[in-house]
Amino acid sequence: MELVLIRHARPEVAPNVCYGMLDLALAMPVSPAPARIVSTLHGLWPDRIITSPAARARETAAQLVRWLDSIEPDKAGSLACEVQPRLRELDFGEWEGRHWDTIPRPDLDDWAANLMGARPHGGESAAQVMARVVEWADSLPAGEDGQERCLWVVTHAGPMRMLAAHWLGLTLAQTMQWELAFGATCHFRLGDPRGAGTARLGWWNRLAD
Repeated sequence: MELVLIRHARPEVAPNVCYGMLDLALAMPVSPAPARIVSTLHGLWPDRIITSPAARARETAAQLVRWLDSIEPDKAGSLACEVQPRLRELDFGEWEGRHWDTIPRPDLDDWAANLMGARPHGGESAAQVMARVVEWADSLPAGEDGQERCLWVVTHAGPMRMLAAHWLGLTLAQTMQWELAFGATCHFRLGDPRGAGTARLGWWNRLAD
């Protein structure tokens, strides 16, 4: 199976604000434009588009469907965006909507010292998020048994890095260091999506010129 992870387009939010579960609309005009996102995919037409429930992801997915419909209406007519709650971003609890520089330094240090388990904000730990994201990944059809050849998944930086760690047999600490821009696409060729270290990475953080 070909699987394309797409980070949502740029949201309408002030710089330096912490957000995960905070529901944000897209900034207008949409950036990058859906045409630019699609241009990075080189003919990988989706059998299905899956999206996080967050407005910024759902709106990005809807923009992509509209663009596909404008260029291939016969093929795009059957496409719909399937909302998948397990692909939502980490819940930052009491930190949601706060400027990062107003969060006490000891709390940030505790969080950094225990990447997977700490939750000084009272929301979710990275381990909790990764558990639900991997649960979704493990629900995908395996190998040739699946009828779908290509999925597009519109989600967030956190789940994307977690999926990369799971499929490539890496740690989250490693994939957290990988650059990932708004609207960037990442391509995986999955063998058995239900196991760790079972994918080949085609590209990461591809942006249109």
